[in-house]
Amino acid sequence: MNSTIKIDPALPDDALRDQIEATCDQMEKTYAQGFYSKLSVYRHWSKHNPELTGKIARPRAYRWYLRRELFKLARRGAQISVSQSRARIDLSSPALLDLIDEANFDLTRKKVFLFGPERSELSIARLEHYTGTAAEDFQRYVLLTNYQMHMEAFAEQFPDCVRPNRDDVQMPALHHLDDQNRGISIVNIGVGPSNAKNLTDHLAVLRPDAMLMVGHCAGVRNHQEIGDFVLASGYMRGDHLLDAALPPSVPITPSFLLNRALASALDQAQFPYRIGAVYTTADRNWELSLQRTLQDLRASRSIAVDMESATVAANGFRYRIPTATLLCVSDKPLHGQPKLPSEAKAFYNDTKKQHIAVATTAIAKVKADYPGGLPNSDIRAPEESLMEGPDPSLGD
Repeated sequence: MNSTIKIDPALPDDALRDQIEATCDQMEKTYAQGFYSKLSVYRHWSKHNPELTGKIARPRAYRWYLRRELFKLARRGAQISVSQSRARIDLSSPALLDLIDEANFDLTRKKVFLFGPERSELSIARLEHYTGTAAEDFQRYVLLTNYQMHMEAFAEQFPDCVRPNRDDVQMPALHHLDDQNRGISIVNIGVGPSNAKNLTDHLAVLRPDAMLMVGHCAGVRNHQEIGDFVLASGYMRGDHLLDAALPPSVPITPSFLLNRALASALDQAQFPYRIGAVYTTADRNWELSLQRTLQDLRASRSIAVDMESATVAANGFRYRIPTATLLCVSDKPLHGQPKLPSEAKAFYNDTKKQHIAVATTAIAKVKADYPGGLPNSDIRAPEESLMEGPDPSLGD
């Protein structure tokens, strides 16, 4: 395809949606023929950088997102065109690493799509390898866990969910499909901040509307009980995994709207919970270096310790994805209640369904209240990527 397709913003809604569908069809055809598509957008309302371009790879993987964002832009009067770009790169090419290197990549610079095509290609390939599922099956709302029991509880709640295509999957995923990818996915990312960064690095190219960490934590306050829930109001980044990419001085907070939905679900179920800072560590045996950890806990006023939440939140902030944390207190090592095998097994059996039910109830509320996706202006910089569901009232 060497011709250019132009989307007509003057069309009625139904005709405009049909034209966008045809444009997405053509981008997928172009990709299948071995080329990236070039997407160009002229925004008459922008005084400083009205014309933006970007190259699109594997459009089928996030077609729901392209469909939604192109419609929003067209309805604001943007002039949108799509044409064939350069040939797709072989992922085995030695040139790949130079093309995807983010060391000097300004994620806040204004552009039509947050990621380059090579980055999208590689991340989608790795995501499918790790999860054993197709990228197209990922839904707009993603739960992250490190417990197989949460996967089992999710499968019980959604018995028709899409499952991994093989047994030897490093980070298995389940997908409860819904129209326009408005369902829920869950991924068992395993334990630790390195796994959390790995999965969210790649998941980010699919532009999910929310990432929710569902896990367990050590409660560190006197008046917490085993089984109490924790919502994060902020994070102490004791994992240090993303310090070079995102300075520790940058404040990271969960999505207020997602937190509000979680609190509403907990209130509705009459489950006890507490809101406060969550301390994320890279050390599974942090109790063995207790005095150093206690200094951080006291300084941050943290109420819980885990190994993934701050990492997920920091990467969500970097890649402009709303995040939140729903933890459940499984042990209280500072109060003579360490995590021991017999007690842990009983606790897991008692809470796994409750945990997933709270998360899915909260997401159902978010879907109902914000069908166009969670507002994310609080995690967008002044010079931000275009395709992020812009609020017309906020200007450029």
